[in-house]
Amino acid sequence: MVQYQAEFKPEGDVIVVTFPDVGYGATQGATETEALEMAEDFLVMAMSDLIKQGKDIPKATTRRGRKYRWIKLPALASVKMELHRELKDSGVRKAELARRLRISRGNVDRLFDLHRSTRLELLEAAFAVLGRRLSIGVEKAA
Repeated sequence: MVQYQAEFKPEGDVIVVTFPDVGYGATQGATETEALEMAEDFLVMAMSDLIKQGKDIPKATTRRGRKYRWIKLPALASVKMELHRELKDSGVRKAELARRLRISRGNVDRLFDLHRSTRLELLEAAFAVLGRRLSIGVEKAA
């Protein structure tokens, strides 16, 4: 799954959370648990905004220190982000992707909407027409 490091900084009565790799925005929580939940929501929103604007998704970098925590995107959002990266790298436009998949342009837009469900078969087909194969793995929980 796609993950980014967030910086958790206590400021007064709250913990402010930023994502240095994303480059904008912040969220906060009154407790560490609340700040973590807000960070997860913020990351999905920020990545969704970048995709809607057609921008490149930043690469995650590793930082050291106690104030950094890894925040994972949900599995489906991670797959959609990787599809966006592949589409950008391929140079194929969304209209051409729609033609290749035999779906409407609106349905292609929904493929990249991190807040909407998408059938796994359609995501697999989208990767396939871009010359890629979607693979899913399972790991032991920590």
